[in-house]
Amino acid sequence: MSNRRIETAIRGPQAYELARRALEQMQAAGVWPTPLNFELWLHYVGDPQGALGQEIERLLSNRQPFSEAAAEDLAARYLSLTRLSDEICDAGAVLNRELSTVSQVIADAQSSQKAYGETLAVASNQIETAEAADGLASVVRSLSAATEKVGGETAALERRLEDSVQEVSRLRAHLELVRRDAMTDALTSLANRKAFDETLEQACAEAGRSGAPLTLAVIDIDHFKRFNDTWGHQTGDQVIRYVASVLGRIAKVPRTAARYGGEEFALIFPGETPEVVADALNQVCKEIASRQLRRRSTNHDLGTVTVSAGFASLRADEAPTALIERADQALYASKRGGRNRVTDARLLDGQQAA
Repeated sequence: MSNRRIETAIRGPQAYELARRALEQMQAAGVWPTPLNFELWLHYVGDPQGALGQEIERLLSNRQPFSEAAAEDLAARYLSLTRLSDEICDAGAVLNRELSTVSQVIADAQSSQKAYGETLAVASNQIETAEAADGLASVVRSLSAATEKVGGETAALERRLEDSVQEVSRLRAHLELVRRDAMTDALTSLANRKAFDETLEQACAEAGRSGAPLTLAVIDIDHFKRFNDTWGHQTGDQVIRYVASVLGRIAKVPRTAARYGGEEFALIFPGETPEVVADALNQVCKEIASRQLRRRSTNHDLGTVTVSAGFASLRADEAPTALIERADQALYASKRGGRNRVTDARLLDGQQAA
C-alpha cells in the first residue's frame, strides 16, 4: 500500500481496522501511543514492506528501544518525505490549473484583439465609402461600442491574471514552508541530515571557487548510551535538545548547525579559520559542561554532560565525504584522549607524518 493510499485509507472504511491493528502492534512492542508513534505505526501496518515498515521491523527485531529520538528520526527520514511528495503533487495540480488559466486568458486576449482588429478594418472601409454624416456617425457608434467591449474584456482578463499571479505567489510561499519543514530535525529544530548534506556540498563548491576557508566540525555527546540507560530515553531526548540549543546559539549565519544522527551533531563554518573554529568549539564544550542538569518530571539532579568535538578544514579539490571522514577521525581522537575536548585534524596529519 503506497503512502498516498494509506492517507486515503485512514479517511475511509478501512480506517478503524488499520488503527486497531496499529494499536495492537504498538502495545505488543511496548511502544507508547503518542500521536507521532501512532502515525508511524499506521504506515508500518499499512505497508510493512515499505522503507519505513522495514526500518521499524529492523529496530524491533534488534530489540532496540523505541525512544522519542528514534521516532523523530524515522519521521524526519520517511514521513517528511511522504508529506513533501504529497505537497508537491498537490502543488503541481494547483500550478497546472493556474497555468491552464493563464493560457486561456492569453487565448481569450488574442481572440479579443483579433476581433477588435477586424472591427477596425471594417470601420476603415466604411469610412472610405461613407457619403453622408449619418454614415460616419454609424461607423463611430460601431467603433465606440467595439472599443467599450474590448476594454471590458481586457479589464476582466487583467483581473483573472492578477488572481492567478496571487495564487502562484501563495503556492510558492507554501512550498517554501514545506521545503523548510522537510529540512528541519523535528526533535532539535536544527537542520536535519538531508539539509546538512546539501549545505556542505554547496559550501565545499563555493569554497573551491572562491578559495575561502571552510571548516567542518563534528560533535558527539559523551557517554550518551550510559546516560540513556540510567535515566531513560525521554530524559536523553531532553539532553539532545539542550546540546542542540547551545549549538544553535553559536550557529549564526553563515554557519550551519545540524543534527547529524542520534546524539551526534555537525557544524559548518564557511569562511572561518581553524583558530576561530577551535575557539568556538571550546566555548561550546565549556558551556555544556558547566550546567548542572535536572530531570524535568522529578527535578532529580542528573549531574553534567560533556561533548567531544573534532574538526577539519577543506583541502584543495577535496570531496565532502573526505572532509567528513577527517572530521570524524578528529572526533574519535577527542574520545580517545579523554573526552570533553576539541581536536584539530591537522594534529593527526602531523602524527601520521611522524
